[in-house]
Amino acid sequence: MFKFAFNTSLVALGLGLALSAQAATDVTYLLPAPPNSPAFAPWVIAQEKGYYRQQDLNVTFIAAKGGVDVAKQIGAGNALVGGAIGDTPIVVRANGIPVRDVAVLGAGGVTMIATNGDENIKSLADLKGKTLTVMSYSDTTYYALLASLRKAGLDKNDVSVQAAGPAGVWQLFSAGKAEAMAGVPDWVVNAEEAGLNVQLIPQEQIFESMAQSIMASDDAIKNHPEVVRGVVQATLQGMRDIIKDPKAAAATFAKAVPAYAGKEATLEKTFKLYVEHVYANQAVPGMIDAARLDKVRQFYVSEGIVTKEPKLEDLYTNQFIETSTAAKWVAAIER
Repeated sequence: MFKFAFNTSLVALGLGLALSAQAATDVTYLLPAPPNSPAFAPWVIAQEKGYYRQQDLNVTFIAAKGGVDVAKQIGAGNALVGGAIGDTPIVVRANGIPVRDVAVLGAGGVTMIATNGDENIKSLADLKGKTLTVMSYSDTTYYALLASLRKAGLDKNDVSVQAAGPAGVWQLFSAGKAEAMAGVPDWVVNAEEAGLNVQLIPQEQIFESMAQSIMASDDAIKNHPEVVRGVVQATLQGMRDIIKDPKAAAATFAKAVPAYAGKEATLEKTFKLYVEHVYANQAVPGMIDAARLDKVRQFYVSEGIVTKEPKLEDLYTNQFIETSTAAKWVAAIER
């Protein structure tokens, strides 16, 4: 009888483990570019440290062709969730694509305007007559540049803007073929590593576009809220790790992406820029600032980037943000 009971217990245990293994939900997460860039560190770190698994999710990252393509694929039902810039739903909603932001990673925008320190450019107004590089004329960093110039009383005709691609944007700048660059923290560090004396235009002069976002389809939000919530919370945990200890986060990223082995110091420098300029000052992690999003929406409409103004409430939801744990989150970072 004991032997029978013992064997039955083993069978039950094995069945329980099998059911537990099957409990993880397979999730395809679309990124706007391959997930080997430091820009995607919160996602990579969340994957490496098992934060998605803790949410019973088995996440697979697939690279799309930019943030708009991510939104289109999600809207078509090819994936439940994906990443872009918080501005992206403004563009795609105007074309009837049913996606919205469910979290933004930080209170700042990802666009930085870097200048050649030897050119003595101290403000946006000093850019008049200068050459700047951007990734493309349809990239969010370009739109943020246009809006920033407007704040300084300039427009695109007052400067020479060159679209140079994700590598050329900082390479031309580093080579002295442009006096300034509009780009993400990764490219700023690349230019510094190439030997350029890089200076940053003060952040308060830069247009308040959005940080990186997690997007989901209306269908996913309605019918798969547990998946969306799990992705949001796990990714925010990855961001928290970077904020709390950029050096340790750099080691984790390099372990996950072997191409960065031996480049931990560069990664740490990049992460510190994200912490200072993008992730910082977000009182509730992941919370979308509706007023800020509205300003960006108004700019896109005024510039004709979108021809139809989408409703603000269709662009985002904060229902997956854990406001009740925000104080604990902040306290953990400060320790």
